[in-house]
Amino acid sequence: MQPITHLKSKTVVLPATDVDTDQIIPARFLTTTTRQGLGANLFYDWRFDADGEEINTFALNKQAAKDCQILVAGRNFGCGSSREHAPWALLDYGLRAVISTEIADIFRSNSLKNGFLPIVVDENTHTWLLDHPGCELTIDVAQSVVILPDGGSVSFPIDSFARYCLLEGIDQLGFLLKHETAIKEFEETRSWTP
Repeated sequence: MQPITHLKSKTVVLPATDVDTDQIIPARFLTTTTRQGLGANLFYDWRFDADGEEINTFALNKQAAKDCQILVAGRNFGCGSSREHAPWALLDYGLRAVISTEIADIFRSNSLKNGFLPIVVDENTHTWLLDHPGCELTIDVAQSVVILPDGGSVSFPIDSFARYCLLEGIDQLGFLLKHETAIKEFEETRSWTP
């Protein structure tokens, strides 16, 4: 995983509500256990027509969306079945964060474990972001704030362990491996056996 300390990017807006994980990455593309290549199929049924041609009116296919790393989504993003492939696809496509007023719990957990940042903001901020696609935001993970174009900031909730892992660019296993020496020492010196 790549560390996320600050993220500065223009936004791409997908205002649809109740976007589920099957819309993010359709089930027919879940034939892999690797993270690479899934971005090509991100929002496949919305991005491409029946002949596999890009649908020009879809937000991610517009020229203004190229190189955007922050997705502003409608309410209840990431609902539906639990699949780590959804944040993998978003990351592989080049997105690093999603902002909404509501993000499904399992999707949120899977995202944080894989280095993708789900951000929940208040209704007024969300409405403003939806109305201003392409605005440039700065996300400060250490401070848990989104800095708006006018210099104002909005805080977002994130638990301290998830924030630590994002800042360090590690997952839960990486966190444990950072303590491998201490774990080994404990195992060798403990006075009891399990």
